[in-house]
Amino acid sequence: MQMRLILIIVGILYSTVSLSQLRDSIYVKTSIFDVVYSEKLQQPKWIEYTVLCNDGKVSRKGLDFYTCDSILTSDGKDYENNVWDKGHLAPAADFNCNKNTLYQTFTYLNCVLQHEKLNRGVWRLLELYERELSKTNTVYVEIRMVYSKKSLTLSSGATVPDAFIKTISYGNKVEIYYFKNEIPLSNDIKKYKIKG
Repeated sequence: MQMRLILIIVGILYSTVSLSQLRDSIYVKTSIFDVVYSEKLQQPKWIEYTVLCNDGKVSRKGLDFYTCDSILTSDGKDYENNVWDKGHLAPAADFNCNKNTLYQTFTYLNCVLQHEKLNRGVWRLLELYERELSKTNTVYVEIRMVYSKKSLTLSSGATVPDAFIKTISYGNKVEIYYFKNEIPLSNDIKKYKIKG
């Protein structure tokens, strides 16, 4: 009984020390996007990228998200049996010019807990719009995740963003969109535009 109690105390102390050592903002530059990732949230805080491909045809077959050896990220358990999609921030379709750039989008550093109806609905339509823009412009995108003290933390450890702010810059124009991380009320991207 004493040994069991000691093991429980050691486990609690280890967890407390481990949590205090988690990093809040880790900047990572890849060849296709820049991201600030939080080990404490097990989610990205912001990401930026430039659309590379607007009509790529590389197949996603066999690709799945992978973790990063040096950074504690979310993983498949965070997305099991719930409404949260593995939402690409830098969209796979924006980088499917070749197998290498497509593969790089499947890191959990580029993955966010996003409501499935948002990810598969109006968010996807906004991604199509940015690819359309990239046919005649260089399109730069920045996405900021919004977290608060009320943000949902899953039992698996990852924190669900409350909302997303997406900025699309092209030519001399800047458009900013705001999405709550919930079932969208409309699939009209204009209804989410807050600037531009």
